Amino acid sequence: MTAQDPRDPASAPLGPDPAPLTPAPAPLGPDPSALTPATAPLNPDPSALHLAHAPTATEARLDALMPAEMAARAADIGVRKANAAFVPTFVLAVLAGAFIAIGAAFATTVVAGTGDAVPYGFVRLVAGLAFSLGLILVLVGGAELFTGNNLLAFAWASRRISTAAVVRNWVVVYLGNLVGAVATAGIVVIAGQYEFGGGTVGAAALTTAATKAAYGPLEAFALGILCNALVCLAVWLTYSARTTTDRILAIVPPIAAFVAMGFEHSVANMYFIPVGMLVRAVAPDAFWEAIGHAPADYAGLDWAGLVGNLVPVTLGNIVGGTLMVGAVYWLVYLRHES
Repeated sequence: MTAQDPRDPASAPLGPDPAPLTPAPAPLGPDPSALTPATAPLNPDPSALHLAHAPTATEARLDALMPAEMAARAADIGVRKANAAFVPTFVLAVLAGAFIAIGAAFATTVVAGTGDAVPYGFVRLVAGLAFSLGLILVLVGGAELFTGNNLLAFAWASRRISTAAVVRNWVVVYLGNLVGAVATAGIVVIAGQYEFGGGTVGAAALTTAATKAAYGPLEAFALGILCNALVCLAVWLTYSARTTTDRILAIVPPIAAFVAMGFEHSVANMYFIPVGMLVRAVAPDAFWEAIGHAPADYAGLDWAGLVGNLVPVTLGNIVGGTLMVGAVYWLVYLRHES
């Protein structure tokens, strides 16, 4: 048998080995096991789904805080306020007094000259909506308001601040509010704003001040309770807010309600009564002729009238804010933590 010559075409294979050209047959479709992991349950654990959708530490919550969280937030804010230094607390209190006074001046202006042509309730509603500006400036702009700080009751009842710290804060803030409100009243009178509208703005200011100064102690006390229950409810509602819009929408209805119903706010009265006293003291004869009255018609606008209103109204505000709002919500949400 002769050896095969590689140069001989007849000796070369007719084609390549068919084995390398024909791979193993591929499956007609993907392996079902690759699409469905063997470990995946047919019905996922509901708790796993809950955890997968739970917000992480870096996710922002868009929903409002619930009342239990609001109570905890109120206590935390109370601790910060009670421990704040004197100077920033007093300065912010002066601002709050001025802010409330601006709201009061706004409310006085929008009702000026309405007379008997407009229904009483509508006039009061408009005044309340205008006055809401004051608390919006306080809570959004940042200031220290005595009536709102009655909610330090949350931190005090939780034993996180002392009675002395509460009293210190209230005294400093109250005095700062008084300075800011009276100073604003003085600036308004110096500016002659009370003479606008042919004297109708001043006439409205005098009527409001005289009405407030004429309340008896018990009546003023009760009106003060009702007022600060609504004011502190407005502040309480803002503790659920996450945006400025949330805060404003929470503030307006309770504040408009207390003004419309004629309740008594001590810091607002630090503007209303002094501005009436100042108008009575310095307004020119032309103003009195324009409104058809005389200073003697407002004899109750004096220091006795101011103090006689502020003392019972302030005490009523404390009761309304600390007991009717702070104590009630603390009892429900924080008592078990103390």
